[in-house]
Amino acid sequence: MSTRYDAPGTGARIFNDVVRWCADVGVSIQGSTAIRVRGRTTGRLRGVVVNLLAVDGRRYLVSPRGNTQWARNARAAGQVEVGPRWRSRPHTVVEIADDAKPELLRRYLDRWYWQVKGHVGGLTPESTPAEIREVAPSIPVFELG
Repeated sequence: MSTRYDAPGTGARIFNDVVRWCADVGVSIQGSTAIRVRGRTTGRLRGVVVNLLAVDGRRYLVSPRGNTQWARNARAAGQVEVGPRWRSRPHTVVEIADDAKPELLRRYLDRWYWQVKGHVGGLTPESTPAEIREVAPSIPVFELG
């Protein structure tokens, strides 16, 4: 597990709040999904918007900015609520081992690189398998149960 965390600036936070609001009411923008995670300290649910990656019938949450607050909270709580507020469902989360991440990260980059290009540890869709393996420990990935 890495401690890399690319904190969003003010503009990104405002944009993410708008996209999260849309996802909270059921409007997905290019795969965006609302999740809520119980805070490690406060115990309150914290909302964030993520891109939900589906691979072979399994669903994954990827934290391209690194060890974000939501990733730390999900790791601690072991579960997240997924979906719009009015019909969200709790799901367990299991963190994926670093050696299992490269194929998932490749698919994530293929689909959402245009959104996350400045926050994936320098990776691009053209990154080699070795480059992806090198950066994989700094990008938390969780499978939804």
